[in-house]
Amino acid sequence: MGVPQAMEALGARASSIRDALHKSQTITDNMVSILGSFDHRLSALETAMRPTQIRTHSIRRAHENIDKTLKAVEVILGQFDLTRKAEAKILRGPHEDLESYLEAIDQLRSIIHFFSSHKNVKSSDGVLHHANNLLSKAISKLEDEFRQLLTNYSKPVEPDRLFDCLPDSLRPDPAGQKNEASGKGSDHPNKSLKPVIYTPLTLIPPRVLPLLHDLAQQMVLAGHQQQLFRTYRDTRGSVLEQSLRKLGVERLSKDDVQKMQWEVLEAKIGNWIHYMRIAVKLLFTGEKKICDQIFEGAESLKDPCFAEVTANSVAVLLSFGEAIARSKRSPEKLFVLLDMYEIMRELQSEIEFLFGSKACMEMRESALSLTKRLAQTAQETFGDFEEAVEKDATKTAVLDGTVHPLTSYVINYVKFLFDYQSTLKQLFQEFDGEPESQLTNVTTRIMQALQNNLDGKSKQYKDPALTQLFLMNNIHYIVRSVRRSEAKDLLGDDWVQIHRRIVQQHANQYKRVSWAKILQCLTVQSGNPSGGDSSSLSRAMVKDRFKTFNVQFEELHQRQSQWTVPDSELRESLRLAVAEVLLPAYRSFIKRFGPMIENGKNPGKYIKLRPETIESMLNEFFESKTWGEQKR
Repeated sequence: MGVPQAMEALGARASSIRDALHKSQTITDNMVSILGSFDHRLSALETAMRPTQIRTHSIRRAHENIDKTLKAVEVILGQFDLTRKAEAKILRGPHEDLESYLEAIDQLRSIIHFFSSHKNVKSSDGVLHHANNLLSKAISKLEDEFRQLLTNYSKPVEPDRLFDCLPDSLRPDPAGQKNEASGKGSDHPNKSLKPVIYTPLTLIPPRVLPLLHDLAQQMVLAGHQQQLFRTYRDTRGSVLEQSLRKLGVERLSKDDVQKMQWEVLEAKIGNWIHYMRIAVKLLFTGEKKICDQIFEGAESLKDPCFAEVTANSVAVLLSFGEAIARSKRSPEKLFVLLDMYEIMRELQSEIEFLFGSKACMEMRESALSLTKRLAQTAQETFGDFEEAVEKDATKTAVLDGTVHPLTSYVINYVKFLFDYQSTLKQLFQEFDGEPESQLTNVTTRIMQALQNNLDGKSKQYKDPALTQLFLMNNIHYIVRSVRRSEAKDLLGDDWVQIHRRIVQQHANQYKRVSWAKILQCLTVQSGNPSGGDSSSLSRAMVKDRFKTFNVQFEELHQRQSQWTVPDSELRESLRLAVAEVLLPAYRSFIKRFGPMIENGKNPGKYIKLRPETIESMLNEFFESKTWGEQKR
């Protein structure tokens, strides 16, 4: 195909495309025109329907308002119905169905809240007034129910029930005596034989506690805290005091204590220690438990109620302790003071727990004050005892030179102190001292005070030999007692060795003073440097020597067989020491001068005692035999 033909064909196609585009534009214009017509018609239709739409919306809103009003009326009628039902339950009272009664009170509160929020409701004021009056009556009945329920289940605890809750070691035996002596401290081995377990005391049945809690909660919600507080305090406080009185607790003043005989007072102190343990570990702990449960959620009442319930009982118990601590000091009171101090220390952590709140601060501080007062009085009594020992002016001398009652009393006193070692160390710490050294110093000073007093008492004897025997006996008793007790660890081996030497010194002094004169009868002074012989004494002088010996020995035997050396080992040692000096000298004298007498007239008049007789008679020394017994 040629170019002209191709150009012609393209022209024909272009003309065809123009025709098609023109038709498309025409169609588009027609469609726009049609759509514009629809928009105009729709706008006219909307304008025509607007009044109908407005009427339909108003009708719908009216229906909604009617529904709301009906529902509100239904709620109000429901509240009236609830009021009627609650009133019926309230009028029946709480005793028949307490749970339903408490529900009714909650409903009343809800009703009051509802009508208080709907003041525009007709008769709301009347309903409110009626509901408030009904609630007031309901709470009043609740108070009565709480009081009655608490009273019915609050009974004094019998002593036997309390004893059953104690560990075995603290329970009274059938004879009525406590298994644990009141004077036993924490150092005693019987304390560690069994674990000390206290059985919790049930003061109010567990099933009743939730009811009391619910009643108390309703009274608090009603603003009746003071009425609740007084009811609980008066009821539980009185029962607690009655429990303690049944146990034997009594209020005693300082004057009452001062007038008592020591035996009576000592028994009361032992009982007080027992009562304190029972009160704190059982009664007060039980009161704390039920108080916490009943007033759970009412924290403002919990601690003040417990404080008020226990205040009088705590005061009675502590006042006795204070009366003892402030009474006139005397040595025999030291151990009961330590017992009392010990129990207060034992109970201290529990007292701090039970009475740890601000409301109980006064009781907590009173207990702490008593503990410190007991420590101070015990400390002062130590000083008094030391002074009393040194200044003891007992005129009654022990005629036989044996151990003086003061010595045995002081040694037993000191030995008993060591049963309280841990307690004493705690006590000394109260005064910022080093416990071990303070205990050593106290013991050493008491021992020295005793020795000083014994030195003074020994001077009452006219016979210097008896003076030495008395000191020997007493110092030996002290040394032996110390060696057999825990005091040895405190005083040390050096103290023991020094005092053993003192015993030996007194024994030597006794031998010298008592036997030196008689030994002189058996001594022959040499007339020349080469030594003496039988010719140095004449027959008359020998007779005189024998006569003198016989008289002196019999006098010594008569006197010293009435003296006493109570320790058998020391007694035999002393006899042996005398025999070792006397018998060889007597045998030698008889051997040398006996023939001079035996060859003369009446030798038995002068040589009355044979060495065997003397040895036998020496075995009667220090046996505390009277002259009559010897003759028999």
